[in-house]
Amino acid sequence: MTKTIKHTFFYAHKPEAVWEYLTKPELMAQWLMPSDFKAELGHDFKFIIKPMPAFNFDGIIYCKVLELVPNKRLVYTWKGGPEPGTLTLDSTVEWTLVAKDKGTELLLEHKGFATDEAMLQIFSVMDAGWKQNIAKIDTLLKPATV
Repeated sequence: MTKTIKHTFFYAHKPEAVWEYLTKPELMAQWLMPSDFKAELGHDFKFIIKPMPAFNFDGIIYCKVLELVPNKRLVYTWKGGPEPGTLTLDSTVEWTLVAKDKGTELLLEHKGFATDEAMLQIFSVMDAGWKQNIAKIDTLLKPATV
């Protein structure tokens, strides 16, 4: 059995503007973290942050683009652990963008968290982190409007 993080956000901006923050590395770094992401199906990339030994995490998130529908859907793996080659988190991040009358609804589903005590701690931290980080997109988009 696994747990899933789910969040829905609304931005008063067109899907194309929101999409850029999900797919351009220089914009992703402003709200999430640095990466070598490319909007290409099958592309392997990494997010790199400060290691967190308390969570058995070396600071490297290994990802691969699994699905890519421009301005509508992006899916990639999200794997990490205490050291290269040892993965304790094997999950998937799914972004779905839905055009609305006055903007874009963005749905995040981060799936695959085990229900053991250690992973539930990571789930809780990541759940709060996603909320905080995704909210930054709205602030970054504020200068432009639909």
